Amino acid sequence: MSTIPQVTSPTSRSMDQLCEQLWASASRWKRVSDWPSESLACCAKAGVYRWFLPPQSGGFGWTEREQTIGYLRLAQADLTTTFILTQLMGAVRRIAGSANPAPASRWLEKLVSGVAFGTVGISHLTTSRRHLACPALLAKESGSGFVLRGMSPWVTGVPHADVYVIGAAMEDGREILAAVPRSLDGITPFPGTELMALSASCTDRLEFNDVQIDSSMLLAGPIENVMKTGSGGSTGGLQTSTLAIGLSHAAIQYLLDESEKRPDLKPAAEELHASVLKLQDDLFSAVDGDANCDLADIRGRANRLVLGSTQAALTAAKGAGYIAGHHVGRWCREAMFFLVWSCPQPVAQAHLCELAGIG
Repeated sequence: MSTIPQVTSPTSRSMDQLCEQLWASASRWKRVSDWPSESLACCAKAGVYRWFLPPQSGGFGWTEREQTIGYLRLAQADLTTTFILTQLMGAVRRIAGSANPAPASRWLEKLVSGVAFGTVGISHLTTSRRHLACPALLAKESGSGFVLRGMSPWVTGVPHADVYVIGAAMEDGREILAAVPRSLDGITPFPGTELMALSASCTDRLEFNDVQIDSSMLLAGPIENVMKTGSGGSTGGLQTSTLAIGLSHAAIQYLLDESEKRPDLKPAAEELHASVLKLQDDLFSAVDGDANCDLADIRGRANRLVLGSTQAALTAAKGAGYIAGHHVGRWCREAMFFLVWSCPQPVAQAHLCELAGIG
């Protein structure tokens, strides 16, 4: 990949060049063995990791709207790499936002420069395995720190990370967040699970066998509902919807391009295009802090649109789109991911009712 000038604006020529490079490689990231190191390195050199931090933390200080536009464009070009970025940025923002300066001093510049890779293991505190009587990952106080035992079930980039921002629960109901180095004894990262799509994200479990961490690694807690402290994305939040809308843009642009040669596609392409622009406007309103915006409604609409637009693109592509390797088929598989990625129960239930034709 050629070197891209630093992207200092989501509408710059360098942003166009970055998206073009990510698009050109996106079809290569198919299996667990296809970790997109080249695309991630390209993003690091272009300064993408600095979009999300203020200047005092080594970032570019992009506004929330600028960050959202950036994610929309990256997701349209390459969803796998962009999904990995969201997990890295989740770790970066939790580290940068901690009242404890030690993790930031150790990790922050390494992460935003691309020298090190970090990710988050927090789904068991939000949507995954919350039904279990015993915490999936248990923290017990020990001297000046904690001992971790158990596992985090859905950790993206788990075999490639140098540091994990993990959440763990204590027996009294309090929780902690910590930046845990991979080098500690007792940590076992699994190699990645082959998925319907995004297998190259190398998402898998991370096991802890009596791992001792000290206070220098603590980001927050012990406190109840530790995920409500600091910053770094939230279940059912706008980041997931943003990536769904970005993928919808890719499918709809394909339809628009095809409709120039096939006028019969034009009514559907134009209707879907109008829908994605309306949803994007509502997304921006929510990002700008409009209290009247319903995040669950935006997520539900984003899910429906990404499923509908990718299937429409497959219908237009006909048999060619069903052949392995065609980007339209990949988009259809990727769209299914939004049914399971941090999908709030009310959104999932509403979708089930729609599929069943209930109310």
